[in-house]
Amino acid sequence: MPASATKPLRVAVLADSDTRWKWGALTANRIAPSATGNPEGTADGAGIRLDGYLLRGRATPTARQLGEVGVTADSLREVTAVEFLRAMREESYDLLVLALVGGGVQAMLHGLKRIWEDRPQRPVVVTGYVGVVYEKLADGLLLRHGADLVLANSRQDAERFRAVYEGVGADAGSVTEVALPFLGGAPYTGEPDPSAEQGSRPYTVVFAAQPSVPESRKDRTYLLNRLVEHARRHPEREVLLKLRSKPGEHTTHIEELPYQKLSQRLDLPPNFRLVYGHMGEVLDRTDLLVTVSSTAALESLHRRIPTVVLTDLGVREALGNHHFVGSGCLASWDQLDAGHRPEPDARWVARQGVAADGSYDTAFDAARERIAKLLDRPGGLPPLTPYYTPVTAPGYLPGILARHHLGPDGTPLPGAPAADKEPGPVRQIVRRAARGAYRHGVQRVAPVIRRMGEL
Repeated sequence: MPASATKPLRVAVLADSDTRWKWGALTANRIAPSATGNPEGTADGAGIRLDGYLLRGRATPTARQLGEVGVTADSLREVTAVEFLRAMREESYDLLVLALVGGGVQAMLHGLKRIWEDRPQRPVVVTGYVGVVYEKLADGLLLRHGADLVLANSRQDAERFRAVYEGVGADAGSVTEVALPFLGGAPYTGEPDPSAEQGSRPYTVVFAAQPSVPESRKDRTYLLNRLVEHARRHPEREVLLKLRSKPGEHTTHIEELPYQKLSQRLDLPPNFRLVYGHMGEVLDRTDLLVTVSSTAALESLHRRIPTVVLTDLGVREALGNHHFVGSGCLASWDQLDAGHRPEPDARWVARQGVAADGSYDTAFDAARERIAKLLDRPGGLPPLTPYYTPVTAPGYLPGILARHHLGPDGTPLPGAPAADKEPGPVRQIVRRAARGAYRHGVQRVAPVIRRMGEL
C-alpha cells in the first residue's frame, strides 16, 4: 500500500486522552516516511493526510484541551471502539498509530486483525508510550505486542522492552528506538541579568503538576505550601504552578484533588500564579523546572534548563521519581531554597531519549525506514499476531476485549454501540450529562466514600 509520489500518505491516529492525542499525532508526523524533518508535527505541508479519532470515554479531551495541545489534523472525530473498527474497515490508510492505554491497544489489535482478515492490504500499525515507563512494564508491553512497531522513547526503554518480549518467548522485532516526539524549543540561554534595564523578565520557577502524583491531600497540600513559601522567600522571582487541566476535565490520569481547589484556601503572594497552556511555551521563560516525576522534566532537560525532581516525599516507585535515580536531578525544596542548582548526569541523559546533544533530528530515522520498507513489502503485510490469544491468556484477554464491546475473536458483541449515524441532539445531551456525572463522582463523591471507609 505504498503512497504514490503525488498522493499524500494517509495516516490515522486513535487516542483516548489529551496527552495521548498529542503523543500520537506528533509521533505520526515524526515517523511518516514523507514527513522527514517536520519539526512541530503539523499535518500541513508534511506530505501526509492525518485523520484523528478520539476514543469515547472518561478522558475524552475537551475542545479547550485539544486547543492547548496545539496539534492540528485534517479531520478529527469522537468514536467508540466499534465505530473506529468500522471506519478502519471502510477506509484505506497507510499508517495507523494507536495512542491508547495498554488494554485499549490490545482490544484494537484483535479487532483490527478480525476486520482485516480478508483484506490483501492493511496499514502499518504503530503503538508505544506517552512518556516515562516506570510501572506495569511487563503488563503494558504485552498488551501492546502485536503491532508492527512498538516504539521505545529511549535506548534504555528499547533494551527493557526487548528483554520482556524475549523473556516470554514473544517476537521482539517490533521494538524500535525513537525519542519523545514533543521535544524541541530553543536551548536555555541562562538566567536573566538582574542588572539589565527595566523590562527584563524575572527569574522564573515553574512547578509542573501531575494529575495523580502524589495522590493524597496531605502530600499535594505539602507541595503547594512549599511552592508558595518559595515565592514568599523570593519576591523578585516569578513562581508558576503549571496545571494540566481545569477542574472537571480529565487527562490520562484522574485528578481527584486539583491544585486549583487547594490553592483557594491560601493567601497567595503576588509573584505566584497558576498557569495553563502549551508546556513548550511555558518552558520558553523557565529558569528552574521543578516536578515530582512529570515528563516535563525530560522536555526541560532536552533544552538544558536546570531541572529538579523532588525527593521531599521520598524516592519511590509509587511517585515515579525512582526513574530519575542517577540523573543528578534529585533534590528537595530545602536544598532549592538554599540555592542548590542541579547538574544532570550526561550519561544518564544520553540513555533517556532526551537528545540534548543535538541528535534529535535523526532520532526517528530508523522508524521511518522500517515503515517505508513495510509499506513497500510485496504482497502486503501479514496478519497482526498479538502475544495474548484465547490460548495463551484465556482468563485475561476476554475481559479486556469485552470492555470495548468485542468478543474473544475480536468481533463486536451484540448490542455494541452502532456507527450507522452520528448521535442526534438528544443523545449528545445525555452523553454530556453522563460524562459530567461521572466526573463529579470521581472528584467529589469517591474521595468522601474513601474517607468514610478510613474512619
